Amino acid sequence: MSNIVAIVGRPNVGKSTLFNRLLERREAIVDSTAGVTRDRHYGKSDWNGVDFTVIDTGGYDVGTDDIFEQEIRKQVQLAVDEATSIIFMVNVEEGLTDTDQEIFELLRKSNKPVYLVVNKVDSSKEELPATEFYQLGVEKYFTLSSATGSGTGELLDQVVSDFPTTDYKDPFEGLPKITIGGRPNVGKSTLTNALLDVERNIVTDIAGTTRDSIQTLYNKFGHEFVLVDTAGMRRKSKVNEDLEFYSVMRSIRSIEYSDVVIIMVDATLGWESQDMNIFGLAQKNRKGIVILVNKWDLVEKETNTMRDFEAAIKHKIGQFNDVPILFVSALTKQRILKAVEVAMQVYEDRKKKIKTSKLNEVMLPIFEGTPPPAIKGKYIKIKYCVQLPTPSPQFVFFCNLPQYVKEPYKRFTENQLRKEFGFTGVPIEVYFRQK
Repeated sequence: MSNIVAIVGRPNVGKSTLFNRLLERREAIVDSTAGVTRDRHYGKSDWNGVDFTVIDTGGYDVGTDDIFEQEIRKQVQLAVDEATSIIFMVNVEEGLTDTDQEIFELLRKSNKPVYLVVNKVDSSKEELPATEFYQLGVEKYFTLSSATGSGTGELLDQVVSDFPTTDYKDPFEGLPKITIGGRPNVGKSTLTNALLDVERNIVTDIAGTTRDSIQTLYNKFGHEFVLVDTAGMRRKSKVNEDLEFYSVMRSIRSIEYSDVVIIMVDATLGWESQDMNIFGLAQKNRKGIVILVNKWDLVEKETNTMRDFEAAIKHKIGQFNDVPILFVSALTKQRILKAVEVAMQVYEDRKKKIKTSKLNEVMLPIFEGTPPPAIKGKYIKIKYCVQLPTPSPQFVFFCNLPQYVKEPYKRFTENQLRKEFGFTGVPIEVYFRQK
């Protein structure tokens, strides 16, 4: 997992502005997801090629009896516990407050790098008032304007250079990572235990038992991969417990770092909006996808029950519906080994590379037989195609008038690639470029 930087401070000192700036100016962001309530957010950023996660915590107010503020304090403490580094933000306009001093003393006890950042230093005339913060006993602080971005470069240079070294070798490095995702209580831990034949994870009827993303090596029946059981992901409006917010955050990070996502669905509840959100997250991050409909043993069946259930899911997931859907029971172990085989096939398809000669040999005749529709009397001619050297399948088709190729023809091209070369369960990106 990447390094984590938590931004901490009193309410309204500019934490969210800095958070948004760190995310919006980085091209490497995969996703930015707002947190559960008010201003608890997290996102993914990078600086000089180093990836890290940023947490924007709620305003930390010491000594208040307000229940919401107490909850925010717990959230902040969890973020600090989770973080690699902490940016402690204060505001030059308000100066050093008693609350700032209390927060800073608490952060010092974390034994993690704490960077004191004096915000709203928009010009040199604010530099002198900022010296007041030396009273905290720091050797150095950073002045910046989160509104304009000035000063953020020096801060991030220091933060990134202090990240722990990467000498530690991941024992799972190079192995496929398969993440089991889904809403709470759909049977993710039961599936993990069934595959491993051990009680690796605690399983109860209480939704949300799994608090962390748990990685385990699976090495059976000729397959070796890292199995990641995640905490259940609820809709944000339902995430109201401090631990659960960070469990969901870790689950989303697990999806970002995986190769294949197994989305578990409760057969007794059907495909719900949160299942769609998890599917969308996996698709946006170009992960392989397998859908497992669990608890199939609890469903009363008629002749076409399975067929109708599968058709309903494919209708809801929209255009990218070339996704394997299996009906399983983690409790009785029905079809769970088949699920492993399918997930590994999706993994192989995701890293599949088509030789350029073969790609052109197959695709160019298809384009000649079904060329893109002419626009304003201009005919589009596809001349050449290549697969890009990316982790997931991406293809570039060179033609004379790429600006005239519309979305329906891009979908036609993607469907032809699937028909000719497979890629079941794998998002495909298709680009048309000038030649």
